[in-house]
Amino acid sequence: MAGKIPEQFIDDLLNRVDVVDVINRRVPLKKAGRDYQARCPFHDEKTPSFTVSPQKQFYHCFGCGAHGSAIGFLMEYDNLGFVEAVEELAHGVGLEVPREAGFEHGPDLRPLYQLMEEADRFYRHQLKHHPDAKQAVDYLKTRGLSGEIAAAFAIGYAPPGWNNLLGSLGRDKTAIARLDECGLTHEGEGKGYDRFRNRIIFPIRDRRGRTIGFGGRTIGDEKPKYLNSPETPLFHKGRELYGLHEAQKANHKIARLLVVEGYMDVVALAQHGILNAVATLGTATTQDHLELIFRICPEVVFCFDGDRAGRDAAWKALLTSLPLMRDGREVKFLFLPQGEDPDTQVRKEGSDAFSDRIEQAQPLSKFLFHRLTDQVEMDSIDGRARLAQLATPLLEKLPAGVFRRMMFQHLETLVGIKDGRLDKGASQHRQPGTGRDRQPGKLQRATPVRMAIALLLDNPHLLGVAESVDRAWQAWDAPGISILKQLLEIIRSQPTLNKAALLERWRDTEHFTHLNKLANYRFDLPDMDQEAELRDALLKLNAQFHKNSRPQPGNLPPSELSDELLNELKQRFPGTTGQDEQ
Repeated sequence: MAGKIPEQFIDDLLNRVDVVDVINRRVPLKKAGRDYQARCPFHDEKTPSFTVSPQKQFYHCFGCGAHGSAIGFLMEYDNLGFVEAVEELAHGVGLEVPREAGFEHGPDLRPLYQLMEEADRFYRHQLKHHPDAKQAVDYLKTRGLSGEIAAAFAIGYAPPGWNNLLGSLGRDKTAIARLDECGLTHEGEGKGYDRFRNRIIFPIRDRRGRTIGFGGRTIGDEKPKYLNSPETPLFHKGRELYGLHEAQKANHKIARLLVVEGYMDVVALAQHGILNAVATLGTATTQDHLELIFRICPEVVFCFDGDRAGRDAAWKALLTSLPLMRDGREVKFLFLPQGEDPDTQVRKEGSDAFSDRIEQAQPLSKFLFHRLTDQVEMDSIDGRARLAQLATPLLEKLPAGVFRRMMFQHLETLVGIKDGRLDKGASQHRQPGTGRDRQPGKLQRATPVRMAIALLLDNPHLLGVAESVDRAWQAWDAPGISILKQLLEIIRSQPTLNKAALLERWRDTEHFTHLNKLANYRFDLPDMDQEAELRDALLKLNAQFHKNSRPQPGNLPPSELSDELLNELKQRFPGTTGQDEQ
C-alpha cells in the first residue's frame, strides 16, 4: 500500500480506540482507582505493577518499565510492525487506513486484492454453473458437506482447461501480468495458462476476510493431490492459517484454536459444529503462525495422526513453541488413532466424542517429558543424567517466568536434584529492556529541558504554565530545545491530544527512542507539584540561556569589554588590569 499514514488519522484512531479494551482482550485487567492494573505481560512478577490509564490512553509497568500507546502495546505484545498495528486497530473500529500521496511506504496492493476477489467470485460461479461441476459437487456431498458450509468457506471450482480464468480476467496486458503476480497463472512456452485446473478450490483469506491465495484439491488422480498458491506479495504461507477468518467470524471470542493439517479437515470439523479449527498451508507450523494464534487466544491444540510421522511433526511443533511459551499461554497435542485424520475421525464418532478428545489433549510439558524419558533408562543414575542433558537445552529456550521455573523444577524432581541449579540462566534471563535495565521512574541526568519535555508529554494540560513563563529560552540553540518547541506547538494547535497520541507523533523520527525514555518518568507521586516542577524547569532554561548568551571576558579583547565586565574580571582575577594585551 502506497503512502505514509497521515498524522491526523493516527490521532483520530487513538481517540476512537480504548487502550483499556485493547489490552484487556489480551491481558485481563482489574479496576484500581481511576486506572486499571494487571500482572505485567512483559516480565515475571507476583504482584501487579502494570497500570493502564484511560485518561492518558497509556500503559506503564513500574516493575520493568514497559510503556506506550495502544499501537505500542500491539507492536510489543502481538509482535506486529507499526503499520500492522495501526491496521489491526483500524479494522477493529471499522476504519480504512488512508495513505498520503508522494511518500512510498511500499507497493500499492489494492489492485491485487481486487483481482483475487474477482478470481474468488469466478471459482464460486463455476461450482454452481459449469457443466463439469457436478463431479465436484458430488465429491463434496460424499464428504458430508452441506451447501451452507460450502458457502461459508466460499468453496469453488476450477474447471478443466488451460485458460478459463485467464480468458475471463485477463482483459489486457496489465491484468495478465497481475494474474501471474498473484500466482493464478503460469508462464510456459511463450504464453500463460491457469494454475488451477479441474480442482475444488478453497480460498485462503486473511484475518480481515480478504482473499490472498487459493488451495486446490484434485478430484481425480492428478498429482499433486493438493496445490497451493505460490508465495506472492499477498500470500506468505508461513504466516497464514486456513480457516482463521471463518473461525473468528463464527466465534465472538475464541478460547482455543485447533491446528490440523488440511483444508478438508477444517471444513469437515466445521460441518460437525467444531468451529475453531485452522490449518497450516503445506508447511510446518512456524513461529509466525503461533504468534498469530496467541494474539487471538491463549491456547493452541495441535492435532496429528498417532503414527511415527505424526509424532515427529508434533515434536517439531513443540520445538517451535518453546521460545513463545510466555506465562498464560498453553500448547497441547492431540494424537488420533493411526490412519485417521480429523475429517475421517469426526465423521466416524461425531462431534461430541471428538470434542472430548480435544479436552483430553496432552499438555506440552507432558509430551516433552514423555518423549525424553522414553529415550533414557530412568532407573539408573546415568539415564537420569542423560535426561538432564537432553532436557536442559530445550527448557532454556523458554522465556523467563513461572512456567519455565516449574518445568525446571519438574526436571529436577525426575533427575533427583533439589538445589535448583539446572536452570543456570534463571538470574540472567531478564528480558531485554526490562527490570533494572530500564530503571522505570528515573530520569537519568534530569536536565531542565528533559524535565520540561517529560512533564508536557505526561500532562499536556500544563501548556498554560509553560505559556506563563518567559520564553527567552526558545532563542537558544541547545540540544532538546527544538523538540520542546515542537511539542509545545503541537499541544497549542491540538490541545485534546493525550500522552499516547503525542508520543506517536514522533514514532518515525530519530527522536522517538529518546522521547520514549522520557515518557517512562513517573509524575503521579503524591508529593510532586507538577506545575511547580514545569515552571522551575523552564526558569532554569531561561537562566542557562542568559548565562550562555552573555559574552565571556576571556573571549573578548579588552577594548570591547564594558566597564561592568572589566570590574567583574578584576574581582575574579586580582592583579589583572586588562591592559596587558593592548
